[in-house]
Amino acid sequence: MPSGRQGPLVYVMGPSGAGKDSVLNRARTLLASDAPVVFAHRYITRPAEAGGENHVALSPEEFALRRAHGLFAFDWQAHGNHYGIGREIHTWRQSGLTVVVSGSREHFCQTDGIDDDTFPVLITASSQRLAERLANRGREDKSAALERLERGMAYEVTAPRLVTISNDGLLDRAAEAFVSLLATLPYSPDVRRRA
Repeated sequence: MPSGRQGPLVYVMGPSGAGKDSVLNRARTLLASDAPVVFAHRYITRPAEAGGENHVALSPEEFALRRAHGLFAFDWQAHGNHYGIGREIHTWRQSGLTVVVSGSREHFCQTDGIDDDTFPVLITASSQRLAERLANRGREDKSAALERLERGMAYEVTAPRLVTISNDGLLDRAAEAFVSLLATLPYSPDVRRRA
């Protein structure tokens, strides 16, 4: 990595039901164990047993305390919860690592792209597939799932570097597309797949 450059930030986003967590989890298994890529956990005011991603569950009070003390690189609110990405990602990037975060389309649009070393990735699927997945995961009732679906269709992301990955078919295809993207990032250390 050239002197003075930080590692890339790969900002992953997409509508509820697009399978972002599934794609990222599968991509982690496809990467070589020594690949210089780290996946940040999100801090969420949602119980750990709620299902979905492996997040750090915080009470609203714990979340507010951490935010007040500047412990988040960034945070946002959606679906009645608070979400945060810890400031530890700054240290990881300064160490030359590629950092992958699962973010929010609304938050990304409000930040004007985070910084010059941020690479946005939109993981998406057809509206029919989104509706099926929301119904199958059972995290919310039908009304809340419909609200998530409608919200998912309301945001359009436009950014010069935006890469869109469709997760409508085989999970491995989407995960392999994501790993291939990691390997093409400028000033990213050598990213390899498992042998």
